[in-house]
Amino acid sequence: MLAVHAHPDDESSKGAATMATYLQAGARVMVASCTGGERGDILNAAVGELAHAHRDLPGVRRREMAEAAQALGIEHRWLGYVDSGLPEGDPLPPLPGGCFALQPVERAAAPLVKLIREFKPHVMTTYDENGGYPHPDHIQCHNVSVFAFEAAADPEFRPELGDAWSVSKVYYDRGFSPDRFLTLHQGMLDAGLESPYAERIKFMQENEGQPMFAWVKNHPTTTRVLSSDHFATRDAALKSHRTQIDPDGFFFAVPNEIAAEHYPWEDFTLARHRIEGYEVDPNEPEDDLFSGLRD
Repeated sequence: MLAVHAHPDDESSKGAATMATYLQAGARVMVASCTGGERGDILNAAVGELAHAHRDLPGVRRREMAEAAQALGIEHRWLGYVDSGLPEGDPLPPLPGGCFALQPVERAAAPLVKLIREFKPHVMTTYDENGGYPHPDHIQCHNVSVFAFEAAADPEFRPELGDAWSVSKVYYDRGFSPDRFLTLHQGMLDAGLESPYAERIKFMQENEGQPMFAWVKNHPTTTRVLSSDHFATRDAALKSHRTQIDPDGFFFAVPNEIAAEHYPWEDFTLARHRIEGYEVDPNEPEDDLFSGLRD
């Protein structure tokens, strides 16, 4: 299994419990980080004054990624591109020269094609066409992943990058699935606790047809991987990214025991596959990213 992510910390906030589940089952799992997160902000106030983080954020984020990889037990590869940053303002400023999002897709995909041909994954996960959320690097990650899925299987494309390899299935991560937030919201209320999603749920109810998060694409959830046994592992990996993750913040707002009771899965959308005759009914989601590939 190969999970392609834009920045260090994305691997821990999106699909991490699923990766840990497959590792326990004996699969090899590799994470490819497209960029080093060099232009990220320090988002955790608890480390806001750490001189090392301010002086060398790229170096700190590499160390954090190594700790997260160890917590999850994954293999890891940097693809070597520079973080594009998240532009803000109206109008938006131009992206910095040389950044990942400005690279021609064919060029940017070459390291991923090489990795696919070396690692030979059967399943790949990535983001949808809006990047899961519309950060330029997330959108480029989608573009690069889709291109590499096709190009790695083409023996005529860059043969110096290795022998052609066909990935069988590509999934989009559905970490922002509305079903998940609605269910966890009700689970918190049923437990007599304040829901961290109350305002967003109220907005949805008062604005019929509007999603909880404006950027979420309406892809069907085709696959739910039971992964609650590894929610604690996911949290440990997330907390390794100390400059990016507030241990009292959004990602930890719902206790794991409530999440395990009400929504013990991680959600995915099957986006592409190469299995003859294979179909998934969104009304009956599959429970295994490797469905159709096992003997």
